[in-house]
Amino acid sequence: MNKSEFVRAYADKLGVTIKVADASLTAFKEALTDVLASGDYVHISGFATFELKEKEARAGINPKTGEKVDIPACKTPVVKFSKNYKDTFNK
Repeated sequence: MNKSEFVRAYADKLGVTIKVADASLTAFKEALTDVLASGDYVHISGFATFELKEKEARAGINPKTGEKVDIPACKTPVVKFSKNYKDTFNK
């Protein structure tokens, strides 16, 4: 499912237009990005926790050439789903 298909399903679930659903999804994504960029995390009870993790610099290998490369330190967003949410898929 791509974004436009998801937005259509989201709009149907909310009973709103696709334009409103897309704006809602965009606002959620922007708010989440702003909070994570500020160094905080987001916990939505019964769903997931979103946070930034810091990865240390490390050595890697280019799989195409076999050449060793240095991978710089970076921050990456991580999502951890709650047990309740995961359990909905394993009944």
